[in-house]
Amino acid sequence: MNAIILAAGRGSRLAEHNPEGLPKCLMEFGGRSLLARHLELLFRFGIRDVDLVIGYEADKIIDHIGTLAIRPDVAFHFNPRYELGSVLSLWAARDTLNAGAPVLVMDADVLYHPGILQRLVNTGMENCYLMDRDFLPGEEPVKIAVHNGLMVDFRKQLDPDLALDTIGESVGFFRFGPDCAATIANECARFDTEGLGDAPHEEALRNVLLRQPEKFGFEDVSGLPWIEIDFPEDVDRAREEILAAIRSDYPDF
Repeated sequence: MNAIILAAGRGSRLAEHNPEGLPKCLMEFGGRSLLARHLELLFRFGIRDVDLVIGYEADKIIDHIGTLAIRPDVAFHFNPRYELGSVLSLWAARDTLNAGAPVLVMDADVLYHPGILQRLVNTGMENCYLMDRDFLPGEEPVKIAVHNGLMVDFRKQLDPDLALDTIGESVGFFRFGPDCAATIANECARFDTEGLGDAPHEEALRNVLLRQPEKFGFEDVSGLPWIEIDFPEDVDRAREEILAAIRSDYPDF
């Protein structure tokens, strides 16, 4: 099983916490970058090959990888259109999506409890999302809506009339079997061909999910600490709250 990490974006909203203008994945929490934590955890859980999609300040990311002692083998995929939507970053890793093997797809800008990744790696579901029911409602979280045990939508803005009995926030990590991964590659290609390259990759995943929701499942990771680093307040919360909560279980994290 390979992992695809999407790390091409700029993160311009974090300038006050990132005066050097580093890619978000190189921002440090507790003395280690987000990317270093990703790669070490993937290696710890048996993932030996990672496809890293880069764009903004790509050379800095490549140089950083070279300094890491514990990591899987990393193949780099450059997305020259990283200023557009992340669907193009996922499309840049199409060879891995089409390789005929299970694959993890992960956002790079997340600080998270190791148990979250372990749940995804060890799940018995071929196609799996991760959902956290303990989230703050609002326009920014990408939401997973569930009705009668099936995911019925996956988006920031849900139809107010949508029938659902459970709602949670997506962690931004996914596991796909070979057939689904190839279908996602085709959907990303369609977005590109039809001039929809400014879309987030979640829209491509949503389309594939809604065509055959019975082929997908989800793991509920509510209670395990994590945070996506998008806004200045996320940096503060990560450093003051999330990291400490993770270290209560993993003191060396």
